[in-house]
Amino acid sequence: MEETIKILIRKYALQNAYKYGGKAQPKAVMGKVLAEKPELKSMAKDLVDVVQQIVDEVNRMSLEEQRKLLEDSFPELLAEKEVEPVLKTLPPLPNVDKYPRVVTRYAPNPDFVLHFGQARAIYLSHDYARMYNGIFILRFEDTDPKNKKPVLEYYDAIREDIEWLGCKWDKEYIQSLRLPIYYEYARKLIEAGAAYVCTCNPEVFKEMVSVGKACPCRGLTVEENLERWDKMLGHFYGEGEAVLRVKTDLQHKNVSVREWVAFRIIDTSKNPHPIVGDKYILWPTYHFANGLDDHLMGVTHIIRGKEFLSTLDRHLYLYKHFGWSYPEAIHYGRWLLPKGGAMS
Repeated sequence: MEETIKILIRKYALQNAYKYGGKAQPKAVMGKVLAEKPELKSMAKDLVDVVQQIVDEVNRMSLEEQRKLLEDSFPELLAEKEVEPVLKTLPPLPNVDKYPRVVTRYAPNPDFVLHFGQARAIYLSHDYARMYNGIFILRFEDTDPKNKKPVLEYYDAIREDIEWLGCKWDKEYIQSLRLPIYYEYARKLIEAGAAYVCTCNPEVFKEMVSVGKACPCRGLTVEENLERWDKMLGHFYGEGEAVLRVKTDLQHKNVSVREWVAFRIIDTSKNPHPIVGDKYILWPTYHFANGLDDHLMGVTHIIRGKEFLSTLDRHLYLYKHFGWSYPEAIHYGRWLLPKGGAMS
């Protein structure tokens, strides 16, 4: 075997050994040698024994001896190992210059304890706020005491988990303590002719809207709707008897977006809220409270999973009615897990 080939093998054996704590791997060394000298592939069988012999010699050396040989004979490989790693940073957020300050938020419903999938939204929202010296908001979205019933101990559990992740929020809001604000903006929406109180049977309404037909309630005057709204606030209607709907395009391609519900009545004598009990029966839906608060809290960049893309059209109608500009929305895909699973 030519001496130049043995030198090449020794070169990569020393590099591999020093890189991995003093023990080189024959296959890794062989791969490096053949990558540099592909013409040796024809004699690969003969190389195996020589590589093994040289690897054994190198592995009998101390780590310091390996380093000394690298310094003397192949200093470029040692320098390659000691190159400082390049720090990876987040890609820039879009349209940052449009805003006086970047504001992000993480907005969980405290009806669950956090799982691994939520960490992504928390980290991204928190780290981007820090990257731009902005504000990171924690907002508890707890306005469904019936179907997505909040659990009192989960508020603190979520706070503790976020802190455990090394993230600290700058402001905190709890939506169930903000209902008078939502009522105020609902009234403004009605006064603008952009929302109406609907008392239609839900199944009948569904049939009409599915074919792009307006229900009779849509044609009520502002005054009639305000009167109905006051009745909703005054406990005149029972659960399921009236909802506040936002006017949309009746031909919208997504039927579920058409005339979406902004408020509904929940009997909190049967489903008390863990914070406000049975004080309120008129509750905003996720779409109304979430969309409204993003504007009122000055959120500039919403970072969330692609599963929330379907909510965007509803929120855009709300913002259009109020004459607001929608924040920047960044939607990321799911993490793929082994065996075909996925995590948001």
